[in-house]
Amino acid sequence: MKRFPYIRWTIIAVFVGAMVINYLTRSILGVAAPAIMTEQHISSEQYSWITGAFQFGIMFQPVAGYLLDLIGLKIGFTLFVSIWSLITLGHGFASGWMGFAGLRGALGLVEGSAQPAGMKLVAEWFPARERGIAGGLYQIGASFGAVFAPPLVAWAVFNHSWRAAFFVAGGLGLAWVVLWLFWYAPPGRHRALSDGERTLIVEGQEAELVKRRRRPPLGELLRRRNLWAIAAARFLADPVWGMLSLWMPLYLVQARHFDLGQIALFAWLPFLAADLGCLFGPAVVAFLQRRGVQLIDARRSAFTLGAVMMTGMMFVGSVTSPIAAIALLCLGGFAHQTLSVTVITLCSDLFPQDQVATTTGISGTAANLGVLIFTLTLGALVDQVGYQPFFILLGLLDIVGAVLLWTMVRKTA
Repeated sequence: MKRFPYIRWTIIAVFVGAMVINYLTRSILGVAAPAIMTEQHISSEQYSWITGAFQFGIMFQPVAGYLLDLIGLKIGFTLFVSIWSLITLGHGFASGWMGFAGLRGALGLVEGSAQPAGMKLVAEWFPARERGIAGGLYQIGASFGAVFAPPLVAWAVFNHSWRAAFFVAGGLGLAWVVLWLFWYAPPGRHRALSDGERTLIVEGQEAELVKRRRRPPLGELLRRRNLWAIAAARFLADPVWGMLSLWMPLYLVQARHFDLGQIALFAWLPFLAADLGCLFGPAVVAFLQRRGVQLIDARRSAFTLGAVMMTGMMFVGSVTSPIAAIALLCLGGFAHQTLSVTVITLCSDLFPQDQVATTTGISGTAANLGVLIFTLTLGALVDQVGYQPFFILLGLLDIVGAVLLWTMVRKTA
């Protein structure tokens, strides 16, 4: 095959497609929730158990990450995407809250592979100075998936039914698998990678992080304080994403009295803002590095900036204007991805390549445990206390996460 320049950027572009589909399939339920809950007679508490089943399933990310480290990205991620696409198609035939809960739990089990796979790809294919922007680019796929969900659901409801949205998303996932099998290979075996680009990648990576073992050393990883610092920060940060992707459409319907057309017009805006945050976080890190700030300190500084911006979420429920509420939700999406991209990328800065997917999976379990606790608490209490106490909580949690990163993370030698 003819050799192209910048193969690493085509690889990340293909992976962005997987992230778009991954978060599209996750987000469809939240957007379609008002229609599904009405048709299926599902209460707010039952809906919280449906969303909680997904969060419980996705907490097994370490298993997905371990398998990806063990058998490699090409075959491992092919299996995960194929299975999650079939489960998504199954949503189109679901009925009753328990049926949805079972499917969401199964979907979480396999969709949890996306973040570990993305960070493993970044660690293997990019020199250290490009890891931040590469991580930001694949995280854009997560936000774009959520951007596309409202118009897709609106189209499905107006022209067919909400079930059609799941059929479309599942079909897209199966089509993506064909592209992945054709184009992806590790840097050492990619048929189109030039010697110059291979040298650039290898020489730009920290020698102590390029290791090859038969399997990731789980016992050693679990004793690393850096892992628990990243996990704690993500535990505190990810409930915001759970609010935006799982509860925001319901909030707009119940508290702001939006209809489906208005949700299609406005509910994607916080995720568009999140896309910008995916690029802003790495840009802050690069800006600080150019001024002599060490890489790990630059990442912690970018996370802290995102945490400060996140305090705007405290006012979402108290402003009188729906437009102001949307604007504050946009700020929350921007701030979340600014800090989320930053803390996830720390896994590739602090751990060897053959451990990156596993460590990302372990920290992802903590993140989704945070979402699970948040969504079950919200579902149980929202009808009694409303949404405002939860927005205040979301505005403060990341400040605690920033403190933990500054006090617990130790730089590598």
